[in-house]
Amino acid sequence: MTHLALYTFGVLKSPLADPAPLTREFHDRGEVVYRKIGRRPGYLARAEPADGHRGTLFDADWGAWGEFAVPAWYDKGRTVETTALAATLSLWTGLRPASDAIYTGPHREALNRRYDWFVRTGHPSHVCWWVPEGVIPTWRDGVSRLEHLHDHGPAPRGFTFHHSFAPEGTPTRIDGGPSAR
Repeated sequence: MTHLALYTFGVLKSPLADPAPLTREFHDRGEVVYRKIGRRPGYLARAEPADGHRGTLFDADWGAWGEFAVPAWYDKGRTVETTALAATLSLWTGLRPASDAIYTGPHREALNRRYDWFVRTGHPSHVCWWVPEGVIPTWRDGVSRLEHLHDHGPAPRGFTFHHSFAPEGTPTRIDGGPSAR
């Protein structure tokens, strides 16, 4: 059996430590979204600091999820005061449950506001890929696949919800039917 790995990455307009209302709103909304997504059917796990460390993302112990990494195009800070990014790494039972969680409910509401918070980088904001059951993807896996998606387009190595692939590598739609590419 396979599971879907999902890596998301965005560059924020201001650092996470910025006390401005817009940054605080993004942070507060994120907490609500995480709680709701964690209860969604098909959700398996997400990368969280193993030691509960809430300092910088770069210094946290992520356990089996590996050392925190970011795409080469991220050119902002890496300290508590300067980090300006949002990244997630999660595991799902399949495409449909992950897509439903992302494109409905509180996460959909947040997506509608993404340009209030995020810089338009011209790079993909998420990448999906299949992993064997029992395998925990790493942050470096997510970065590598997101960069590959940007450079080469959707492929079994890394794809989006809109241009997806089945575990055996054939193009597919979220509903499981063949892709109409």
